[in-house]
Amino acid sequence: MTRPAPDVVVEPDADSLARTVAAELVAQLAAAQAAHGSASVVLTGGGVGTAVLEQVAALATGSDGAGVDWTAVDVWWGDERFVPADSDDRNEKAARRALLDVVGVPAARVHPMPPSDGGFATPEEAAAWYADQLGAAAAPGSDLPRFDVLLLGIGAEGHTASIFPASPAAHDERPVFSVRNCPKPPPTRVSLGFPAINTAEEVWLVVAGAEKAPAVARAVAGADPVELPAAGVHGRRATRWLLDAAGAGRLPVPPP
Repeated sequence: MTRPAPDVVVEPDADSLARTVAAELVAQLAAAQAAHGSASVVLTGGGVGTAVLEQVAALATGSDGAGVDWTAVDVWWGDERFVPADSDDRNEKAARRALLDVVGVPAARVHPMPPSDGGFATPEEAAAWYADQLGAAAAPGSDLPRFDVLLLGIGAEGHTASIFPASPAAHDERPVFSVRNCPKPPPTRVSLGFPAINTAEEVWLVVAGAEKAPAVARAVAGADPVELPAAGVHGRRATRWLLDAAGAGRLPVPPP
């Protein structure tokens, strides 16, 4: 089956991008709850990822509450650094501070990847446990739960989640795996793989910054996913590139 072409949205700057993504995310979560009774989101880290969550929190604490029942939202992560729970390198820590603790997502619906001091001696054990958690939340006959929106970032060299170019992770067919010796610190991580990411209903790649523009252009054009992993992710229903003007700077200019 031929996948639809990715949707590309360009905002003037990173602040505008965060506001736009936040508004569209709460709308998508509300729509999922209307259809299924609950919603699920897979979070990413990084500066723009955290800025999006801060904007979601601002909407959620506004006069209309953004239309999302936060007690019926399941929260997962696309990757995590295998460091102590109180480390500022943890994506979970940033997400809790920016959004989850603000809106009161119930503890049972927050599914963080384990930290290095969370009872698992190795990232391999942590990855196996997380795969089990995904399976336990899945519908009968499936190994993975429904992901309504899966958020990702991209590195300047083209990595996404913790799948780095030409690394073992780029070839790994497991839904969750450990990653060691990452070229970007911290070097030890747990990550979803392509087989899990690409089951999401919608995959949104949220990218800001001119240093990422060459990788964005190559990925949108369909580069080899082993050499540029961001090119290998897609949603079942939609794949969206949500960019600031600098991040979109190497994309072809559409005809007038």
